[in-house]
Formats: sequence, structure tokens, C-alpha cells
Amino acid sequence: MSGTALPSYEQVGELPPLLEGEVVADFIDVNGHMNIRHYLDAGAQGADQVCRRIGIDDDYRATRRLGVFTAEHHIRYFSEMHLGEKFSVHTVVVDRSGRAGHLLSFILDRASERLACTVEIILVGVDMDTRRPAEFPADVAAGLDEWVAAARALPWPLPLSGAMGIRR
Repeated sequence: MSGTALPSYEQVGELPPLLEGEVVADFIDVNGHMNIRHYLDAGAQGADQVCRRIGIDDDYRATRRLGVFTAEHHIRYFSEMHLGEKFSVHTVVVDRSGRAGHLLSFILDRASERLACTVEIILVGVDMDTRRPAEFPADVAAGLDEWVAAARALPWPLPLSGAMGIRR
């Protein structure tokens, strides 16, 4: 799917926002725009919200002794964001295997009404005691499947980088 045209601001805006924020002075780098680390953080927070909604939270880690680790990121920039601009993060689950998930966070520049960035993330389920990959429990897998189905039902193609994905 790499090379896919970008979805419009309106299309992405139809996805529920999982995070909303504003570019503050601490986010600005020497080039006068939001620094890379804040795009990555926003995209990762969107992925974290998906995880929490399907049950991967503090209780999951403490009680089941399971969690997720990030294995890979791919960030694509489409427009700059500047001081005072409001943004929102909209995340979908592209695909999953028994122990990995492929997520895509969209960062919308609300002031300019444009897609500013996408952050693709590969998460791997882990056993918190052994720190090794572990299968997702049935309830978490079902939650991921619901998010995957919702992403596949979108009437527009996801703008994936083509640089990463679920290994089969």
C-alpha cells in the first residue's frame, strides 16, 4: 500500500480523536516548528489509548504479567506544525498476528485543517516476567480484531509506508 494517496483531513477527522493537544513552546525546535520527538510521542500516545481500550493497561501488566513493547516505528511528515496550533491524534489497527500488532496514528493539524504526520508502530505482546514475546490472550486478540475490522471497513486506503508490517 505504499504510495497510496493521503486521506483528506475530513476523512481522518471522521475517526474518533484519541488525543487532543496544542503545540506549546517546549515543543518547538531550532527550526521553528514542532520537533520530531513530539510527533512520535503523540502517535505513541494514540497507540497507548487503543491498547488501554482493549484492556492492555496497568492492571493487565500487574495481574496477568503481560504487556506490549514497541518493536518498530516509521514516521512520515506532510506539513509543519507551529506554536499554538491545536492537533488531534486518530489511530487505527492495521493488522495483527498472534503476538504483534501494526498500528497507524494520524496527527491532524486542526488550525490548518491538514494531515501533519503519520506514525506507524509495531507492538509486540510480551510476558513481563521473561521479557520475551507472548501470544495475546483471547479477549485482547478479539479487541484487536475489532479495531482491525474497523480499519479495513474504511472507504479509503490507509497510507502505509510499506517499510513495515506484520510478519507471517
